[in-house]
Amino acid sequence: MDKIKIKRFDKELPLPEYKTAGAAGFDLYAREKTTINPGAVGYVPLNVALETPRDHFLILAVRSSTHKLGLMPANGIGIGDSDFRGDEDEYKIVLLNFTKKSVTVERGSRIAQGLFVKITKAKWQEVDKMSSKTRGGFGSTGKK
Repeated sequence: MDKIKIKRFDKELPLPEYKTAGAAGFDLYAREKTTINPGAVGYVPLNVALETPRDHFLILAVRSSTHKLGLMPANGIGIGDSDFRGDEDEYKIVLLNFTKKSVTVERGSRIAQGLFVKITKAKWQEVDKMSSKTRGGFGSTGKK
């Protein structure tokens, strides 16, 4: 992959980085202190606008430790399309506070991670019958 163009909104915060040689995702930092009330959704700005390659998309996910704060992604994962690349298109992570107290994400916290994924676009061929035997639905391979 070629170099990815990146704009930081606050240059005092570090560039995203892969923390280990085997890391799939790069860590993203909260640009500002954000408090999320109990049971509410909050938007944490991640300090970057990116020019994702045209044949890729960006997955935004929380770090594996984020749940320890009482936060989880409100929409599962975020998808950043390659055409979300404008000068003011700052990425944000959407978080749900599942606790009964306010949770504050401090400025500079590593709160999310990003992963670039290559896209394969589908070409549809509609059929009246599928070529394989029906397996029986979700959980059809057993309980163990």
